Amino acid sequence: MNTAVLGAGAWGTALAKLLRESGHDVRLWGHDPAHLAEVRASGRNERYLPGVPLPAGIHCVDTLPEAVRGAGEIVVAVPSRAFREVAGALSEFRGHAISVTKGIEHNTGLTMCGVLRACAPRARIAVLSGPSLALEVARGIPTAIVAASDDPAAARLVQSLFHRPAFRVYTSADPLGVELGGALKNIIAIAAGTCDGLGFGDNAKAALITRALAEMRRLGVACGAQAETFTGLSGLGDLTVTCFSKLSRNRAFGERLGKGDPLFELLAGTRHVVEGHPTARSAWQLAVKHGVTTPILEQVHAMLYEGKDVKAAVRDLTSRDSKAED
Repeated sequence: MNTAVLGAGAWGTALAKLLRESGHDVRLWGHDPAHLAEVRASGRNERYLPGVPLPAGIHCVDTLPEAVRGAGEIVVAVPSRAFREVAGALSEFRGHAISVTKGIEHNTGLTMCGVLRACAPRARIAVLSGPSLALEVARGIPTAIVAASDDPAAARLVQSLFHRPAFRVYTSADPLGVELGGALKNIIAIAAGTCDGLGFGDNAKAALITRALAEMRRLGVACGAQAETFTGLSGLGDLTVTCFSKLSRNRAFGERLGKGDPLFELLAGTRHVVEGHPTARSAWQLAVKHGVTTPILEQVHAMLYEGKDVKAAVRDLTSRDSKAED
């Protein structure tokens, strides 16, 4: 198959590697021509996947039109902040458009598949999401993930496109739930990292993750997702790996926040995208809109956007009135 991967970061490159190893014709595009030239010359993406050789035959192309021309499938792996701009180039595309970006657009409240539907109305839309650290995937470490679409045939096609012995792909008919699980867990990972930075133990993190899952489910159901999706790979699975892994950018961001690093320095000091930061604002907007109680999300939003002290956020979270478990 002729497949374009838009986004030459860690995740886009890891997926391009998988596709090429399965024998597909792959074109990889990114916003930085100099970076693409490095990848083209070295056969590696050392900036994002250090130490991982890429298979021959991944064609790094410098322009977006060149990447999408003649493609049957397009994988969109750009950060959420750039997603609508890139998706705008797909207005006439009629093949399969696959989002692998985890985020919620601010003000519209749309997931990335929602943005694709608005920008590429003729495309067949699907999402690929789950507990999938890019470096582990690129190294061939066993991973399981979910392909979801309102169109069962589209979900099956994405499954067949990516499925390999070390990369198991399941299907789902709940793309909204799959996307919200992938987006919301990044916010919770910031909270989990903050616990690490403050020196809290495993009891605190286990409690945080369990109660966060209840919040994610409440908000997801209010938005129209299926409750059971949040106990699957794209919910509990992705939440667990992102909150515990040393490779998780969102967890590492939260850890530094918990240790007292200024927020502006954290945001300026990394070339890796921390999707939980913009998603916290968008998700808080959704929670207010739907009248959903999300105390963990509320405190993360307050730390990131209202200047609230980390210890004050923890105090306000742990001093809430007691209640029955839901």
